[in-house]
Amino acid sequence: MSVITTERLRLRPLTDADTDWWVRLHADEEVNRFVGGYTQEQAAARLHEIQQQWDRRGHGLCAVELRSTGQVVGRCGLNWWEQFGETEIGWTFARAHWGRGYATEAARAVLAWGFGVLRLQQITAMIHHDNTASSAVAQRLGFTRLREDTVLGRPCTVHALARDEFSSP
Repeated sequence: MSVITTERLRLRPLTDADTDWWVRLHADEEVNRFVGGYTQEQAAARLHEIQQQWDRRGHGLCAVELRSTGQVVGRCGLNWWEQFGETEIGWTFARAHWGRGYATEAARAVLAWGFGVLRLQQITAMIHHDNTASSAVAQRLGFTRLREDTVLGRPCTVHALARDEFSSP
């Protein structure tokens, strides 16, 4: 993948050049409530892991930019979880950009790419308890509850969407 575009958004693979932005995004307590914060070193290491996943698996997390301005407003993409044997979709957006439908728009484009180009059979969404906004996004996208699990030491609900149940826009 080089770039995915939607009506309002442009998604591109995250790189080391996004380290400062990644730290700023996760510095907001409301943003990091479910995904945690990062030091500069932790962010650089995480972005390196993301680049390795792109190299090994052909997918990973993307920066989400506004097409109108180029401003990076969030992240969305696919993450492979070795311990679960699953590909998960995830999204995180800067608080100033909540409530505008960007998470649903970006995730729908990533799902279309994952089911279409990558031919994935199922994609999960691991959502921490009390994250009602992300649960609503998953529901809008057609995900259904698969199981309860623990991710990074915190309880979450794992939702799933099968390729044949996905309806692209």
